[in-house]
Amino acid sequence: MRLKKLYSSREVAALTGLSARQLQWWDATRVFESAVASHRTEAGGYTERRYTPFDVLELQALADLRHRGFSVPRLRALIETLRTLFGVRLYEAIGEGGPLTLFVGDGRLYARAQDGRLFDLDTPTQPLLMVGEELLLRPVTARERKRRPGAAKAKVRKSETPSRDRRRAGG
Repeated sequence: MRLKKLYSSREVAALTGLSARQLQWWDATRVFESAVASHRTEAGGYTERRYTPFDVLELQALADLRHRGFSVPRLRALIETLRTLFGVRLYEAIGEGGPLTLFVGDGRLYARAQDGRLFDLDTPTQPLLMVGEELLLRPVTARERKRRPGAAKAKVRKSETPSRDRRRAGG
């Protein structure tokens, strides 16, 4: 990935696997706002939203979590918890070396502080006391995720009804 100052929503969609419509909806509902909002031009159209490299990293991580089955309200809660309770942005908790490291395991999100304390992000006000078996945790990472080719075409084919197919066949 070539590093730029700002990325268009089309570029972000290509890098994250999210659709342009998802990005637009996340921006409109304030799940994840773009760094530079879309605005009306003199010609009557609109400009594209723009995202910073940090935004792209965060959106790649959110896309990965969404792919793993985490709901949009949980993603919104994650971003809010990291900001208000821990004072970090999501990109600071992706991978190792930050003030906090995010992990996913057994359908839940966890955060490990630099001092070793582990928090369940569904109830993050108190660190977990780990006794017995260890949880199998994987770090949350930001990685480029391409959209599957033909995904849009498959949706169109699924939406066709048998009656349409019969009309085309002449029956």
